[in-house]
Amino acid sequence: MTNPAGKLPTNIESKPSRRRFIKQTGAASVGAASTLAASRLLRGDEPVENEKQMIRVGLVGAGGRGGGAMNDTLTINDNIQMVAIADLEPGKCERLRKSLQPRYGDKVAVDDKNMYGGLDSYKRMLDNPDVDLVLFATPPGFRPTYVLEAVEAGKHVFAEKPTCVDPAGYKVCLEADKKARANNTAIVTGTQYRRQTNYVEAIRRIHEGAIGEIVSGTARYCSNGIWFKQRKEGMSDMEYQLYNWMHFIWLSGDQITEQAVHNIDAINWIMGGPPETAFGSGGRFTRPEGSEMWDNMAIDYTYPGNRVVSFMCRQIPSTQSENGNVIYGTEGIATILGSNSGASIVDRDGKTIWEMEGNIGAAYKQEHKDLVDSIRAGKPIVELRETAESSLTAVMGRMAAYTGKKVNWDFVVNESKLDLFPQDLDIKGKGAARGFAIPGKEKLI
Repeated sequence: MTNPAGKLPTNIESKPSRRRFIKQTGAASVGAASTLAASRLLRGDEPVENEKQMIRVGLVGAGGRGGGAMNDTLTINDNIQMVAIADLEPGKCERLRKSLQPRYGDKVAVDDKNMYGGLDSYKRMLDNPDVDLVLFATPPGFRPTYVLEAVEAGKHVFAEKPTCVDPAGYKVCLEADKKARANNTAIVTGTQYRRQTNYVEAIRRIHEGAIGEIVSGTARYCSNGIWFKQRKEGMSDMEYQLYNWMHFIWLSGDQITEQAVHNIDAINWIMGGPPETAFGSGGRFTRPEGSEMWDNMAIDYTYPGNRVVSFMCRQIPSTQSENGNVIYGTEGIATILGSNSGASIVDRDGKTIWEMEGNIGAAYKQEHKDLVDSIRAGKPIVELRETAESSLTAVMGRMAAYTGKKVNWDFVVNESKLDLFPQDLDIKGKGAARGFAIPGKEKLI
């Protein structure tokens, strides 16, 4: 399925493929948008008195993250119902419905006719007039297209991170963000740290000058490993890539994009936007045969004002884990750790001047409450651009590491032609394996 090491020099570039895929798969949804615009009750322009109106939710991607997102929204929101589920594997839809019904009762109201299977199942979700809000938890490679089509169909959206894995997908995200603002439909993304209280408070204090002028920073997402699925008998190449999606770059974007984007997003938030350049390296020592992923990357991101953030991510068994961000200022140091580990600020003498515990579980739920509250208030949140910028920052770091070259923001936004999405998406086809990158041979496209 993959080529042998040493013979994998180039990226796959599919210039017209993504647009062609959008046109082919999105026709029904776009066609339905005009009728939905006239008939749907929740378009984001309702007065506040509709705050108790039922919101009907559909889920695309019924795996672990999708189930987690649905649990979070059903737990924290009142007057909400899960009414549809879509997944490549129909059995996942039934298993998820069965697992949620005992806990949530009438909040789970998914008829058999509203459980959709197959690669095009998301289209039937978007064509369902009973669905107001769609949660997307599919492999990231599909996310730009799916979100854009959802916006065109008049749906509110929750999209997991990352929102793109290449510059072509970034441009689709910008289009979706623009249309959502024009349509008055919401897009909230799975960057839960932006709603975790210790992150919000620490970064507010940084922006207000608690550590003086920002000089530099470090960001780390280092863990022990990630899942890998062996191929099942009879699977086509494409079926296997979708089944083992983390390990194929067109689907996951590699660890830096799929997982470590959380830390990159936090740094962009702190710095007020994306960096100007990325320069880095990395490699692979422990990945299984057939995986395209590297298992470590180290990137120096330079932000405006010549402020450098040293970023590192790795997934290597039996190594020390570290997840967090440290920001160095002229008057102090802010440490914002991942998960539940909390945040603190010390002055230059090491004296703690502020600290707060973390609660990531509450943040996962809060993003869904903010989304639903914004819809009911008629002031839908649209935050896709920010997450797309963070996703592209991760992609820029990956491009720098893969090629061994310095990459700048202007290039990835305005010049890069990199589009990893396959030209012909055939579930029984050969897939889009590209092998793993080798610096010096990998081309900067």
